[in-house]
Amino acid sequence: MEFATFILAAQRGYHQSCESVIRNSIEQAVVSEQAGFDTAWFAEHHFNNYSLIPSPLMMVAHCAGVTSTIRLGTAVCVLPLYQPQRLLSEIGFADIVANGRLELGVGSGYQQFEFERFGVNIDEAPAVFSEYLDILQKGLNQNIFEHDGQYGNIPPTAISVRTVQKPTPPIWIAAGTARLGRAYREGHNLFVTAFHNGLETLRVLREAIEKAAAAEGKNVTDAKISLLRCCYASDDEAEINSYLDNARFQRRLSEALHQRRQQSLDGYLLKETPTQQDLSFATMRRNLPIGSVNRVVDRLLEEIDILKPNQIAIQTQLGDFDQKTMLRQIELWGDKIIPAVNKSLAHQGG
Repeated sequence: MEFATFILAAQRGYHQSCESVIRNSIEQAVVSEQAGFDTAWFAEHHFNNYSLIPSPLMMVAHCAGVTSTIRLGTAVCVLPLYQPQRLLSEIGFADIVANGRLELGVGSGYQQFEFERFGVNIDEAPAVFSEYLDILQKGLNQNIFEHDGQYGNIPPTAISVRTVQKPTPPIWIAAGTARLGRAYREGHNLFVTAFHNGLETLRVLREAIEKAAAAEGKNVTDAKISLLRCCYASDDEAEINSYLDNARFQRRLSEALHQRRQQSLDGYLLKETPTQQDLSFATMRRNLPIGSVNRVVDRLLEEIDILKPNQIAIQTQLGDFDQKTMLRQIELWGDKIIPAVNKSLAHQGG
């Protein structure tokens, strides 16, 4: 089983500087490598405090210089907000400076507020995503490519800065149900989440993935699956509650971004407001791999048995959770949780 850290770079309030959030995120990536994680993923968002990373490829390029073995991923590049022909060169550059460690995650986006400020119609996002992914694949696979489509017309063009990984870095799709089939059809991987829900949501997700693979005449194992999950191991109740509080904060902002239409008066900071979708801390603890080390290991094994992912990506940089405590948490996963999970899986396989 592969393990990854998903680094959102969230900011809970102006008591955290932008600089401290970004530097903490970079430090978490470095410590993730030291702890033995396989991948560090970086998000992309704009004009809000849900995430302060405007370009995951810039984070990949920087972290490439302070790490040496961990793979570095975009989770995700929001394709409709890019010029794909420029993005192709940036993908090549990032993979070069990372010595072939780039994992390329792509998605269509969902925030109307963001799209309006880039002059992109969010109603067309799925179609733009589909066409831009076509362009990326042409540019990555062909020495000279051209494109004549609804959203882009590119005359014969050659990309000069090309990826180290041939023919392309691994491509991951943020997998809404409509895109599961494309991933299997074209040989991409899947990035999925069950948010703060429990085992039943994972069962439904697994069924959807199996149906999509079967519909394309593929084996379900033809695509790698990464599960984004909130996880935390501790015997300290205050630590656990702080992590849960920040996880719920993050979810509240995610839901608010679906509805956001206007600029807030004080800048980019979104107000955190309770919603009907809020879960109690007790429910979140039941639903998620959270609690003692043994509880987290046992719950992860349950979830792995149901969803059968290839990778677990744990959420680290949430809200204003204490940085030193989170770094110790990452180290704990490397020391105890990852070895215990893999030992159990090896025993089951044997």
